[in-house]
Amino acid sequence: MAKQIQAIRGMNDILPTQSPVWQKVEAVLRASVASFGYSEIRTPIVENTDLFKRSIGEVTDIVEKEMYTFADRNGDSLTLRPEGTASTVRAGNEHGLLYNQEQRLWYMGPMFRHERPQKGRYRQFHQFGVEVYGIKSADIDAEVLMLSASLWQKLGLTEHVSLELNTLGDSDERAAYREALVAFLEQHKDKLDEDSQRRMYSNPLRVLDSKDQQVQALLADAPALMDYLGEDSKAHFARLCELLEAVGIQYRVNPRLVRGLDYYNRTVFEWVTDSLGAQGTVLAGGRYDGLVSQLGGKETPAVGFAMGLERIVLLLETLELNADVAAEVDVYVTAMGDDCVIEAMKIAQELREKLPKLKVMSHCGGGNFKKQMKRADKSGAGFALIIGETELANNKVAVKPLRGDGAQQDVERQALADYLAELIK
Repeated sequence: MAKQIQAIRGMNDILPTQSPVWQKVEAVLRASVASFGYSEIRTPIVENTDLFKRSIGEVTDIVEKEMYTFADRNGDSLTLRPEGTASTVRAGNEHGLLYNQEQRLWYMGPMFRHERPQKGRYRQFHQFGVEVYGIKSADIDAEVLMLSASLWQKLGLTEHVSLELNTLGDSDERAAYREALVAFLEQHKDKLDEDSQRRMYSNPLRVLDSKDQQVQALLADAPALMDYLGEDSKAHFARLCELLEAVGIQYRVNPRLVRGLDYYNRTVFEWVTDSLGAQGTVLAGGRYDGLVSQLGGKETPAVGFAMGLERIVLLLETLELNADVAAEVDVYVTAMGDDCVIEAMKIAQELREKLPKLKVMSHCGGGNFKKQMKRADKSGAGFALIIGETELANNKVAVKPLRGDGAQQDVERQALADYLAELIK
C-alpha cells in the first residue's frame, strides 16, 4: 500500500464542516466593503521578489526569515506573496490606476510566510485587506476605521475587540526620532533582549513593540515619538481622533504601537482582543503615503488595513458565535423506489429554478426509507421531501420536518415551491 501524502506543515485544509463559518465571514466582508462603495482587485499569488524587498524592507523579519522565495526556470527570483499591499500598489502602478486618481479597493486571498505554525497563525493564511489611494486628509483614515468597526458589528464581535491608535509622523520626523531612540538604547544595550539588540540599528522602532517585559519597563524612560512630530502630523492625528469621537468609535492612544513593515507613516492602528491569548491582534493597518513612489509610481497618499481570516474564524469559534451559521441544506429530496427517482430529480431541479436561494440536495445511490431518512438527517436539512409510489400517483409530495415537532404534510406538487418559500424564510 502506497504511503499517504500529508499536507505541508502550516498549510491547512478547510474541511466541509468548517467551511460554513468561513463562508459567513467572507459574505460579511464582501457586504461591508460593498456598502462603502469599494471595488475588488485580484492580484497574482507569485510576484517578483524585489517587489517585497523594496516595499516591506530588507531588514524586516518577513524578508529576512519568512518569505517563500525560489528561482524559476529563467533564473528570476520569485516569491509567494507574504502580504497584499505591495501587490496592490504594483498593479495600480502597472495599470495606471493611481496617479491623480482616487481608488477605494479591497482584496481577499491566500498569503504565505514561513514562520512557526500555531493556532490562528499558519504558513498559508488568508487575508482580507482594504486599500485607499489618492486621499491625503484624515477623514479617509476615519472611514477605513469606520469600515473595520462595521465588520465587528456584523460579526457580533464589537464587545470583544478594542481599537489602539498611534501616529508615526512623516519620514523626516521619524528619522530625527530614530536618532534619539538609538542613542537611548545604546545607553542600555546590556538590558536589551537578543531581538532588540539586533533591531537597535536596523529597525529601532520595532524595539518599541518588544514583548520582553524588561525591555518594556526600560522603554518607560525612552524619548516619545510624539515630541518629534511637526504641526502637520499632529494636526492630522488630532483630526482623526476628533472624527472617530464624532462617529462614536472608541479608541486608546498607544504610543508604543508601531507596524512591522517599513512603509507606514502617520496613522497606524490595531484592533485587538484579549480572547485569543498571544494572538491578540485581529486587524491592523495605517497610512503609507510613500509606498507608491517607492515602487516606481508618482507620489500618492494611501491608507488601508489587513486582517487574517483564520484568526477571525478562531475568535468566532472561541466565543461560540458561529452557532447561527446557516445549514448547508434546506431540503433533502428522497425517492422511494426506482420509478420515483426520475420524478424526484425533476422536482429537485424545479425547486432550484423557482427558488434560487433554496439549498436542495437529492438523495443518490438508492436504499430503503430508513437509510434515506438517515442521510437526510445527516445533511443538516430542515425538511425531507418524500416521493413514493403513493405520492407519485396522487401528484403530491410529502414534506417531513427533520427539526422540531412539526407534523408531516402532503403538498400538491404544483404548490410545493410556494409552500416551501413560505416555510423556509
